[in-house]
Amino acid sequence: MLLITCPYCGPRPELEFRYAGEAHVVRAETPSEIGADEWGAFLYTRANPRGLHAERWRHIHGCARFFNALRDTRTDFFEATYEVGQPRPSGTEENKPALSGDNVGTWSGESAR
Repeated sequence: MLLITCPYCGPRPELEFRYAGEAHVVRAETPSEIGADEWGAFLYTRANPRGLHAERWRHIHGCARFFNALRDTRTDFFEATYEVGQPRPSGTEENKPALSGDNVGTWSGESAR
């Protein structure tokens, strides 16, 4: 079972959490002034990276608070969790290269695949 560290409660089983979308999405201050294309892009266009991804999660069966997490979409490894409103932790790579085929634990360039 995967353990996720809630920044408010500590490590808990993954069953206590729900994914809540991409983190750090900038919202319009006045949505009524935005055109249909921009509004559609805001609603439906999200990053879908292969590697580290900033996500919003909710500790639904615990404190019920939202928090952000950096999760590697290839391995499900949570590199960091942090409170909403805090910046993405420094020292984390935006786009880590992919794991090489059989050499789990070593990193290789994406072009090598």
